Amino acid sequence: QVRLVESGGGLVQAGGSLRLSCAASGSAFSAHAMAWYRQAPGKQRELVAVIAASGNTNYVDSVKGRFTISRANANNTVYLQMNSLKPEDTAVYYCSLIRPEAVYWGQGTQVTVSS
Repeated sequence: QVRLVESGGGLVQAGGSLRLSCAASGSAFSAHAMAWYRQAPGKQRELVAVIAASGNTNYVDSVKGRFTISRANANNTVYLQMNSLKPEDTAVYYCSLIRPEAVYWGQGTQVTVSS
């Protein structure tokens, strides 16, 4: 059974930084792409960043140059380093593991950026 547990969210002032972590278990972590999504109140969930098994990364335009996704296959963890945070980054952030037959989700972690 795949399990994803996010941590690292919190309240930060605009311009600050946070580092989210997602620990995975129950799957061959290194063989699959991992991603971070976010969902703000009243909005649809959106893809923020994805990292392939190869290490290639992609980002939504609104976070390019500010966020960095990375993975540590040795401890089955994916990270999202978020710098220069803006109030519009406020959302629940979800980690996902992408397999051909299904996408698995964590429970989410709240990020709140105050102006």
